[in-house]
Amino acid sequence: MSNKMWGGRFGSEPDAIMEEINASIGVDRALYAQDIAASKAHAEMLAQQGILSGEDAGKIAQGLDTIRAEIESGKFSFQRALEDIHTHVEARLQELIGPAAGRLHAGRSRNDQVATDFKLWVREAIGRLDAALGDYQRALAAKALDHAGTPMPGLTHMQTAQPVTFGHYLLAYVEMAGRDRGRFADARTRLNECPLGSAALAGTSLPIDRDMTARALGFDRPTANSIDAVADRDFVLEALAAAAIAAVHLSRLAEEIVIFTSPLVGLLALSDKFTTGSSIMPQKRNPDAAELVRAKAGRIIGALAALLAIMKGLPLAYQKDMQEDKEATIEALNALELSIAAMTGMVRDMEPDKARMKKAAAAGYSTATDLADWLVRKGLPFREAHHVAGRIVAAAESAGVPLHRFALASMQAIEPRIEEEALSLLTVERSVGSRTSFGGTAPGNVRREARKWLKKLEKERA
Repeated sequence: MSNKMWGGRFGSEPDAIMEEINASIGVDRALYAQDIAASKAHAEMLAQQGILSGEDAGKIAQGLDTIRAEIESGKFSFQRALEDIHTHVEARLQELIGPAAGRLHAGRSRNDQVATDFKLWVREAIGRLDAALGDYQRALAAKALDHAGTPMPGLTHMQTAQPVTFGHYLLAYVEMAGRDRGRFADARTRLNECPLGSAALAGTSLPIDRDMTARALGFDRPTANSIDAVADRDFVLEALAAAAIAAVHLSRLAEEIVIFTSPLVGLLALSDKFTTGSSIMPQKRNPDAAELVRAKAGRIIGALAALLAIMKGLPLAYQKDMQEDKEATIEALNALELSIAAMTGMVRDMEPDKARMKKAAAAGYSTATDLADWLVRKGLPFREAHHVAGRIVAAAESAGVPLHRFALASMQAIEPRIEEEALSLLTVERSVGSRTSFGGTAPGNVRREARKWLKKLEKERA
């Protein structure tokens, strides 16, 4: 006969290979705090409902506190044969308080237990990620305010497009992080229903109070369908989807940091804190932190793809396949938290080379659109103005001079209506200053937006 908690109908112990593939304690030990919290709430509810005596409930709570202290002090002994964190806690509780430990599992199953534990863990991870993203936004917005009027090249297709300001560029990432936080908040809202008490899949005949345990664990309500409660991993998928999008945003900035800090480009400089050197080349300052953030995005995206693939063919309700949800998820969300912290540090310390940025912003005839806009204000249809500006750019390029220094007479030879006024608008400073439309790159706009974000983010801390 098997000595497993589920071994009553088994005549022998599982094979060693079965034990190895079945065990998850190497991963789900990370859920020990959530498992203990859920068990304490469950025991309190059982006592309230008269299913468990007050004396036994007290012993259970005290024993669970002891187990938590043992785990956190490193004194707890984990064994592969005990499979998972739930079995470890129950087995140790049995050693500490005796038969009363066997009463704790009334009205629940490991199926609803693990769903509850993992929801608690993911919810806490979302809270940490939201706080980290808020710090990241503060760093970006503060740097944006400092550089609201610092011109830089705006790029499309990695070609110079139009001048923008460095502050405006940074605020683009503030907006992305704001959407990331919104996605995590949405995921948390749907996550926040308590599966505990759904048991294996059909609920229980015992007179439990699921509202009580839901409240005790900070959930908004209990789940409404016991089958869905134990079969659901949408809460993990949503968190991973939000994490994957956030990681993509971080990776885009990381890629730009790698490019812009290259001596070939030289628009940005990172501090020594977030760079490393070479074992053979003494001159190197490698943007390793940015490169690793870029790489971790791939792992986070992979975690989402892996769980989608695991879940896609599972019939209701719980299947052991779902045990594979934790390792990639825990790694991915922890990796995202670390990536956000790294990007926050890089943003705080990085500094633009203002002279090189301004020079790069003027390169490639980046103010040609300003000339087209001037012609539109003079009554030309935009398509005609676009064509005229293009011909003038080609002529200036052939002459080897920037647009704002191209001879007025040469411009008028192409379009007689061009006046001296047009030339004065073709500098980088005038170009960015003219983009006053809502959401545009004009320095005044950037200052207002940066201050608005900083004020909003400061309120969150209050």
